[in-house]
Amino acid sequence: MSELHQPTDQHGRDEAPPKVAYVLPVYNESENIGAFHSALVRATEARGDLEFEFIYVNDGSRDDSLAKLLELRDADTRVSVLSFSRNCGHQIAVTAGLDAATDADAVIVMDTDLQDPPRVSMEMISMWEDGVDVVYAQRRTRKDSVFKRTTAYGFYWLLDRLADIKIPRNVGDFRLMDRKVVAEVSRYREHERFLRGIVAHVGFRQEALLFDRDPRYAGKSGYPLRKMIAFAANGILGFSTAPLRWISRLGYVISFLSLLLAVYVLGVRLFVPEQAVPGWAFLGVGMFALSGLQLIMMGVIGSYLGRVYVEVQDRPLYSLALAARGERAGVRSLPRTPRTEPPAGATRRDGAS
Repeated sequence: MSELHQPTDQHGRDEAPPKVAYVLPVYNESENIGAFHSALVRATEARGDLEFEFIYVNDGSRDDSLAKLLELRDADTRVSVLSFSRNCGHQIAVTAGLDAATDADAVIVMDTDLQDPPRVSMEMISMWEDGVDVVYAQRRTRKDSVFKRTTAYGFYWLLDRLADIKIPRNVGDFRLMDRKVVAEVSRYREHERFLRGIVAHVGFRQEALLFDRDPRYAGKSGYPLRKMIAFAANGILGFSTAPLRWISRLGYVISFLSLLLAVYVLGVRLFVPEQAVPGWAFLGVGMFALSGLQLIMMGVIGSYLGRVYVEVQDRPLYSLALAARGERAGVRSLPRTPRTEPPAGATRRDGAS
């Protein structure tokens, strides 16, 4: 398509150009917002045949990120700003953006720290125009610390062996999704979210786009070790029941060893009664070891049970304190209990859009 030849319908009227929405979660990124948006605008300028919307989701930032985002909106009407009433987490912020982008033909999810270059999204759009439903950016190289690279490799190695579905390695949330994929993803409303697993689970035609990840532009990562561990647990527990199967297998192994030990003790009693069965120290250590294993196994079961408890509560995924969208100038605060219709084909459970 080109700007000079707009598509028309059968009656000769101009049709709206395809719309691409960017979902951009923000948490304490005040140092990055300006540079990122400038890079994003430069990258999208070459596609005048498309309509763009930039949906920034402020995830309860504690700095002046929200003020910076509202300044962007004043300068660029394509910018939409959603702001949570509290910090809900990166995956929930992306979910809120997807819920808001129901009118887009394609949605691109990316972070705002410039580690994911906006120019790469143009290649995603080209692949989407060629018929790919999901284009996920796969890291060819990454400029992270040795610890970050090592733990990421270990996580993807473990997930690859545990998950019931195939989740690509070295892939984050930087991806393009067609509108039909977004509609399917919006039906998944679990609270402990692992979106890259959800997108893999919905299927459709998915292809990788290799890219070189840049270093973070400024500031610190919003994913410290504690959050990284919790995120990894969501990926494993949300898409695999292997830990539960391991507990059963470990129980069988311990029971078999206990049976062998009982046969040994009985044999000594019957055939060598004058010889005492040694190993009180071993017995004490074994009891402590088994107690520790039992607690670990209870913890694994408790993790699964806790996820069930959270889902049964059916609480909203997020609450919006502010939304600024559309052509009308200014910002509106949402009503005390926002109620909107869910995307087509989606089961609405979050109470906000």
